[in-house]
Amino acid sequence: MSDEKDLTTKKGQMLPGIAGICMFMIFMTMMNVYAGLHGAFGQGAAKYGVLSVCTLLAAGIFGLLRLKKWGWALVTAGCLLLSVGDFFLFEKTHVGFFMIRGMFALLFFLYLVRTQVRDRLY
Repeated sequence: MSDEKDLTTKKGQMLPGIAGICMFMIFMTMMNVYAGLHGAFGQGAAKYGVLSVCTLLAAGIFGLLRLKKWGWALVTAGCLLLSVGDFFLFEKTHVGFFMIRGMFALLFFLYLVRTQVRDRLY
C-alpha cells in the first residue's frame, strides 16, 4: 500500500537534473540554430536538416519541462544525437572540446533513461 502512495506522490515532480539538462539542451539548440543561420553547416540540405532537428529538440525541451513523455523521448533522442555527432567530430578533428561536450551529452542521455526519471512523467 505504501509503494502505491509513494509512486503517486512522486509522479509529476520534476527532478533537478531534468531542469539542468533542459537548460543545457536549449543552449546547445540556440547555438546550433545560430551557426546554421550563419552558414556553418553549408547552404544545402545539411543546413535545413540541422534546423529541423533543432526545432524538434526545442519542442521536446518545452514538453519535457511540462513532464510529458513525448518531450522526454525527443530530448533523449537529441542527447544521443548530439553525443554521437560530437564523438564523430572529435574523431575527425581531434579537438578536445567535442569529446568533453559529447561526454556531457552522453551523461545526460544516461540520466534521462533511468527508471526514476521515467516514473515521474505523464
